[in-house]
Amino acid sequence: MELIMYSTGCPKCKVLASKLNAKGVEYETCTDTSVMKSKGIETLPVLSVDGELLEFSDAVKWVNNA
Repeated sequence: MELIMYSTGCPKCKVLASKLNAKGVEYETCTDTSVMKSKGIETLPVLSVDGELLEFSDAVKWVNNA
């Protein structure tokens, strides 16, 4: 499974990273805003789960069920 968190280090990004880390979930972090724009990402954080983009609330739900 490929997990990428698109982040700028904002408070919500830190919350999502903490949740992922607490569950021991391995993920990559992308901070390149040009990559985010090319994927149509307008709000952060976004978690990509095998290419499916999950915005913050859905990402938190996914982590909670991981």
